[in-house]
Amino acid sequence: RKAKLFPPVPPLSFLHSFWSDGEQTPESRTFHSAAFCRPAMEINDGEEEEEFEFSRNYFLAKELGGSSKKSGRKISDIDPVDEQELRTAANNLEPKHEREVASLMESYKASYPEWGFMLRTGFGLLMYGFGSKKALIEDFASTSLTEYSVVVINGYVQSINLKQVMVAIAEVWWDQLKAKRRNSPSQAQQPFNSRSIDDLLAFMDGQEADDDKSFVCIIVNNIDGPGLREPESQHLLARIASCTHIRIIASIDHVNAPLLWDKKMVHTQFNWYWYHVPTFAPYVVEGVFFPLILAHSSTAQSAKTAAIVLQSLTPNAQSVFRVLAEYQLSHPDVEGKTTTLLHIPNLTIF
Repeated sequence: RKAKLFPPVPPLSFLHSFWSDGEQTPESRTFHSAAFCRPAMEINDGEEEEEFEFSRNYFLAKELGGSSKKSGRKISDIDPVDEQELRTAANNLEPKHEREVASLMESYKASYPEWGFMLRTGFGLLMYGFGSKKALIEDFASTSLTEYSVVVINGYVQSINLKQVMVAIAEVWWDQLKAKRRNSPSQAQQPFNSRSIDDLLAFMDGQEADDDKSFVCIIVNNIDGPGLREPESQHLLARIASCTHIRIIASIDHVNAPLLWDKKMVHTQFNWYWYHVPTFAPYVVEGVFFPLILAHSSTAQSAKTAAIVLQSLTPNAQSVFRVLAEYQLSHPDVEGKTTTLLHIPNLTIF
């Protein structure tokens, strides 16, 4: 803070009273002038004391506020609305700035050649910025990557089986190899479903292609989504991205998404090239898979949640739940099924 060099100037009438009342001596004149020309340090000390008083009062107020009685209100006291009703109201909201958003999306098309060049040189594209980037990335793939095979992974889905994703990628890559070797006999391949993860990675990283320009492009919408946030999933995706014939395009939306990767994953395996592409587009598709905080859990939502949980179970566990559900439907008056009755019909399943 700049120090004030001069004090405020008093009114002229007040000055005149000092010089008009009685006889003034040089000593008295010096005294009066000193009264008006106080040092700047004295003024600054007063301001610092005032600021200190303000800071002390602030912390005293915080201390008194923290020791006061807390509110007894709870989130459970809120009467939430039905989820379907809330989603309908959210979908009926009138979008704003449509012309500006469309113009912004159109401006990104000028970068499509650069994005394609970066993919061909071995980089992975990571799109970040506010707004859904799903439509932007898929438009880029449908217009600029027509000569390559594309596999889309939606990370906003609650549960994703990466082993099945790898099988699909291997099958797409194998079909692409067979299309380029129409005149040469193709070797018999072991079914990809029966291969291990290491065998699938070795196949995608092999030298079966005649040129290094051929690759399969993987699009991961929301690579930081709930279905892919586990460290095991991220490490497996990094190993897939590091394969010779794989290129990856991904989007992130969470502020802490970079914490999912270490230095090796960022610079060596994913080999990210970061692009800031805010679209300001609503998360319409991505938001369907997230429960609304202020919504009441409806029957449809409970059924959807139960279906997601059942899909994540092993086949044997799914069979157990199916037996339980069939027994409960056929015996509605019975509270449950005993352990003995449960094991006898399931001996053929396990």
